[in-house]
Amino acid sequence: MSIISEIELYHVRIPLKKTFYPSWIPGFPATDNRFDLIRIVTKSGVEGYSAGPAISNERQGLGELIAPYLIGVDALDMDLVLQRLREVSYLGVRANWIEPAFWDIRGKIEDKPVYELFGGRTQPVELYASTGEIKSTEKCIQEAEKRYEEGFRTIKLRVHDFDPEEDVRQVEAVAKAVGDKMKIGVDANQAWRVTIVNDAPLWDLDRAMYFADACHDLGVSWLEEPLPMDDFDGLSKLTDYSRVPISGGEIHTNGFPELKMMVERKCYDIFQPDSIMTGGIKQTLDLADCCRENGLAFTPHTWTNGIGFAVNLQVMLASGFNGVKPLEYPLDPPSWTIEKRDGLLRKPFTHDNGFIRPPVLPGLGFDIDQCQLEKYGKRFFHMNRRKLIFHTIKDKGLVNAFKLQYNRRKYGVNKK
Repeated sequence: MSIISEIELYHVRIPLKKTFYPSWIPGFPATDNRFDLIRIVTKSGVEGYSAGPAISNERQGLGELIAPYLIGVDALDMDLVLQRLREVSYLGVRANWIEPAFWDIRGKIEDKPVYELFGGRTQPVELYASTGEIKSTEKCIQEAEKRYEEGFRTIKLRVHDFDPEEDVRQVEAVAKAVGDKMKIGVDANQAWRVTIVNDAPLWDLDRAMYFADACHDLGVSWLEEPLPMDDFDGLSKLTDYSRVPISGGEIHTNGFPELKMMVERKCYDIFQPDSIMTGGIKQTLDLADCCRENGLAFTPHTWTNGIGFAVNLQVMLASGFNGVKPLEYPLDPPSWTIEKRDGLLRKPFTHDNGFIRPPVLPGLGFDIDQCQLEKYGKRFFHMNRRKLIFHTIKDKGLVNAFKLQYNRRKYGVNKK
């Protein structure tokens, strides 16, 4: 049976060999790959997993909120699942990252990878090496050359200087060193500027236009997130002006409705939603269809963790855009390595000369290494039907608990 009977939540911390300084949070020392993992189990024992990035223990109360919404629901009723997750968001809690677990369950029940559920084809996926730190020009060149030796033919750099000329000089130097053999993308990390530790440059339209002109002259393949993600007017003007493709869309938590509006306004040439953060697999594939209808490009964002990469790999294979643009492959050694990125997976998502083969396992295409989960994960929530009854009695009182149970049985838990 596909009725949800159990939910577990884990906080996972996989220590990095070297501190990682993400360009999107200037000055922030990430000492581990940290995320929250959800395990959803059906009555017949089928397990579905998903994971959302975490800064700290910000989801400690999530379990008690989502369990009454989901336990007893048919995991295959995606319309209802999406509605329940939407209802959770009314309380200010974004739960988009949970949705892929239900496709994981469905794929396992039907014995198919998720991309096959959507009619995707089995073909290799080209990857681009996606760096994550701000580095000196010399180190950027060394990194690009190393990724080229490993088989990658596209690399994404990060620029984040207060002086626009310094950003241009760095891209120019890298392009001069490897531009004849590698495509180069540049990420300005302006969509969601974070200054919790250090200050960060704030681009306006004039600076974005200036840098876009420079990128075009240097042969850059795309410019990513050069303006705040809600500057819809500015993005549309920049995209219309720029001779280098403008990309973005990774963290719009309002999901498909907002991104569809941005497609219609042509805020980007290349849309790169992340299914973990922008509405889940179904909404992300709806956006891919919308991009196709409007003559725009699509390739998912994947910079979360190994499970997030797995989810968005399935999306790429199902989207119909595989082969049009390469897929992001987070890699920034010696801190952000494949081993640390995919630390909970029995088999990491390794590449072969810059390509990756489609997963063959049913569902999302990975197995959790339970020994690694026990080592690095701390379970902070567990609920099944029996525990839910006792929790409701404790929380609402005996009379109200029986009334709730009566109403659930009378009207059916699966009614919307």
